[in-house]
Amino acid sequence: MLVAAAVCPCPPLLVPEVAAGAAAELDGLRAACLDAVAVLAAARPDRLVVVGPAGPEGRSTHPQGAVGSFLGFGVDVQVQLGTGGPAGERELPTSLAVAAWLLGRTGWSAAPVEGLAVEEPLEPGRCLELGRELADGAARTALLVMGDGSACRSLKAPGYLDERARPFDAEAARALGAADTAALAALDARLAAELQAAGRAPWQVLAGAAEGTGLSGALLHDEAPYGVGYLVAAWS
Repeated sequence: MLVAAAVCPCPPLLVPEVAAGAAAELDGLRAACLDAVAVLAAARPDRLVVVGPAGPEGRSTHPQGAVGSFLGFGVDVQVQLGTGGPAGERELPTSLAVAAWLLGRTGWSAAPVEGLAVEEPLEPGRCLELGRELADGAARTALLVMGDGSACRSLKAPGYLDERARPFDAEAARALGAADTAALAALDARLAAELQAAGRAPWQVLAGAAEGTGLSGALLHDEAPYGVGYLVAAWS
């Protein structure tokens, strides 16, 4: 059963070494992410599953101890998913590497950790099924859900300005803050893809996992400093 969830964005810029001189610009976002992770620890889960957008290799699973790095972003920073290891044959995709960095920053030791990267085109029904599968069983499960909102909030955004981006992010923020699983499940996958909203599939995995749990939500952060929607929420 799902007992708690944290939702965080996954820009590599969350890692100060990657952001370099601009690191201070995301101090508030980092603080909100760490607060969300603290909610997971407080729930005393038996397991933590990190869910995020997959890399070019597509859907993948990663055991505790799996490693990742930010060498592709020009810095020699390595991370590990939970303790133990190194383990696993594949390197963590960027979204899970950012999650591993967050967990390391908090000194996570509350429960074993595993990772699931989901491909961004994954259709909503299958996302919901994956979430139900993750939450099935007696184990107290927590989710750390990584994913950005739209990337079209400004002229300098990665996807340029799209007038549909702000209302899309606003609805996602409302749903995440209210733990509204039906609204998350109803997010339009095609629109999300057009807006480059990489968080859509992970959010819908969360919606499936949280069905019928009665968890309450709180929106901890909502901004788009580089034209990309960054949302942080905690469910408990």
